[in-house]
Amino acid sequence: MFNERRHGVAAPVSSDRLNRRRFLGGGAAVAAVAVVGPSLLAACGSDAGRTSTPASVPADDGQPATGVLHVSNWPLYIADGFVAGFQKASGLTVDYREDYNDDEEWFSKFREPLSRHQSIGCDLVIPSETIAARLHRLGWLNDIRESRWPNKKNLQPGLLDASIDPGRKFTAPYMSGMVGIAYNRAATGRDITKIDDLWDPAFKGKVSMLSDIQDGLGMVMLSQGSSPEKPTSESVRKAADAVREQKDNGQIRRFTGNDYASDLAAGNIAVAQAYSGDIVQLQKDNPDLKFVIPDSGGTLTLQSMVIPYTAENQKAAEAWIDYVYDRPNYAKLVVFTRYIPVLTDMTDELNKLDPSAAANPLINPPQATLDRVKQWPALSDEQTKEFTGIYAAVTGG
Repeated sequence: MFNERRHGVAAPVSSDRLNRRRFLGGGAAVAAVAVVGPSLLAACGSDAGRTSTPASVPADDGQPATGVLHVSNWPLYIADGFVAGFQKASGLTVDYREDYNDDEEWFSKFREPLSRHQSIGCDLVIPSETIAARLHRLGWLNDIRESRWPNKKNLQPGLLDASIDPGRKFTAPYMSGMVGIAYNRAATGRDITKIDDLWDPAFKGKVSMLSDIQDGLGMVMLSQGSSPEKPTSESVRKAADAVREQKDNGQIRRFTGNDYASDLAAGNIAVAQAYSGDIVQLQKDNPDLKFVIPDSGGTLTLQSMVIPYTAENQKAAEAWIDYVYDRPNYAKLVVFTRYIPVLTDMTDELNKLDPSAAANPLINPPQATLDRVKQWPALSDEQTKEFTGIYAAVTGG
């Protein structure tokens, strides 16, 4: 079902397409591994015990990339024909695996071999920003050479100056999404605009909150006058206490990954914290579903392409990144995934493939909307442990 295509554009979404967001929230266990392209060579993790001691990234010798590129990505996060198009344009062979199922699962699996500078069998991987930040902090990423990445100029300026990687020397944003409030207009009987609407007694027992701390608490913190961009123990605890109060009085039905979708569509949940990409997909079948960024603001999710410092084909990884950052190529990814572009000036290219995507403010949001979504910084291990513990005590996670 999720591979169905219509006029070269992604078909209406199924529950399978929504499963990718569940992976991003860490709630899914395992997904089927899909292989794209002719190569069945070693993918990430298949030879993780093999020692690799590449030298530091050398100065660019100007020679083109050759050989095989090993890529590890989330399921359902690539457009049909994209890998084949890259192979034709570059002359490279790509071993592309959709075997990145969960951030913490991936990090736990490869932490030891990476710490020993052993190969993990891939040249490029696409983790969520929190894991990319952790890898960068540990010194386990190669830099992406500017000379091999001329299309870097197409990146949104707001993403270029990131606290985790100023100037984006080690991380190349891939796709983003907004975290806001979704509601079933048929169930609420009115529009929802702010966090306090979640606590309306009329919706008692029909509200869901996200179980991920950053996605769940970020917008609550903003409503309280603090920001997830500069989290403190006090601001995180204050937000968690507000959620605990609503849980204890029965306002919150449950805490979810992205498995709020069916209950929201059915009206069992009237209001839910939600991911913009999910709602874009669900609206196709249910126009009563709405998505808003609360008046006080929402948050942003982001995944980035990175090159592990054990990569064996640095040039090929850089060639892939630059190919992705070419606007016509990138438009194919956006039209398929229905997530938010990280590149500037995508409207014209999206119009060529799917005018409805270009016109959809959840896929191609105006700058005024993007200015209202904030991103968490890279957290230290101590902060991660403390903040996760505070929220888990509320959610029961």
